Amino acid sequence: MTIMAKMTLIVIDSFGIGAMEDCTDYQPSDCTANTFDHIRKAKKDDLKIPYMYGAGIGTLVDNQPAPQKAYGYSKLAHHGADTYLGHQEIAGSCPKKSTKRLMKDIHSYIKTALENAGYHVAYPFTNCPILLVNNAAVVADNLESAYGNIINITADFKQLPFKEVKKLGQVVRAHVDTTRVIAFGGPYTSVEHILACVEEKHRGQWGVNTPKANVYGEGYRVFHMGYGVEIEKQFPVIAANHGITVHRLGKTADVLHGEGPANPIVNTSNLLNYVGECYQREEEDAAFLVNIQETDLAGHAQDVDWYCDLLNETDKWLSDIFIPLMREDDILIVMADHGNDPTIGHANHTREYVPILIFGEKVKKTTIGLRNTMADVGATFCEFFHLPPTAEGRSFLSEIIDK
Repeated sequence: MTIMAKMTLIVIDSFGIGAMEDCTDYQPSDCTANTFDHIRKAKKDDLKIPYMYGAGIGTLVDNQPAPQKAYGYSKLAHHGADTYLGHQEIAGSCPKKSTKRLMKDIHSYIKTALENAGYHVAYPFTNCPILLVNNAAVVADNLESAYGNIINITADFKQLPFKEVKKLGQVVRAHVDTTRVIAFGGPYTSVEHILACVEEKHRGQWGVNTPKANVYGEGYRVFHMGYGVEIEKQFPVIAANHGITVHRLGKTADVLHGEGPANPIVNTSNLLNYVGECYQREEEDAAFLVNIQETDLAGHAQDVDWYCDLLNETDKWLSDIFIPLMREDDILIVMADHGNDPTIGHANHTREYVPILIFGEKVKKTTIGLRNTMADVGATFCEFFHLPPTAEGRSFLSEIIDK
């Protein structure tokens, strides 16, 4: 294959196609989940995704005839169903199994580690386990995620620049085994206001109410750190180290590590327009890693109508706009990272199999079957660009094209 081509990944966040067999080990309430099928049944004739349905969704869920290109589906190898962890897996490094922790149980350990690293650490409130570091950042429980999964560092960038906030986060990350440590903040809040937004959500769970803390919006920066993730052996970092441009667009700008162009656009229409514009402008070898976040937001909102409209818009954009832009050697992979069934009775992610739909002029009519890990996608990107392999995953490039 001649390199001077583009390879694109579009993750439709939360577009699962049925509960995984191991769901009882994680969340028994997920065992009836099927994001696609339940939206289809709820919306009936209103869901119109003929392009993706004909490209493999129909084959996977309804035993329709095989599409003209490649398709398959994948298990989630990471524990649970998480956007950040799912994208680390997709990029080629599966996170380790983590442990649920609350600050009330580990605050003294974190305090000692930070002090040993040279930070000034104090308890801003009596009988409250959160930490105030250098009078600029608050270390506390994450109140938006599953109970005990994440430790947050919420910072006032006027007091501590983002570069230093990341270093602080890395110290915390090295000393806790939670799923994630997230370091973030903004220039239009203050440490005093952040502290004023501290609350107890569940008994013993103390954190910052971040929407009220004014950290989001203009100037907001975030750095996610997964447990056991080998960032240097993920496709985006490997590619950057070898001179391949990687565009991280949509939520991938926040949840995937790397260098190069990044734009965390949330609005789906704006995102898809921007992807098309960037794709046409790029003249060199390049990868595009895109996450359509609003489908996940619709799942969290349990809003079937919104989810349906987003799927319809994405399907039409793929068939009418994006696919015609692709050149002879280009490849596109459309997939999901987990489920988020808006009809299941709760607003959390659901542990579901995810579809993998593969497009390109040179892509064969074939199936890649059931993959044991989404890391196979990152491995395939590396082989496409003749790069060193990812930490985990098995490339399916040779299964979908003739070299």
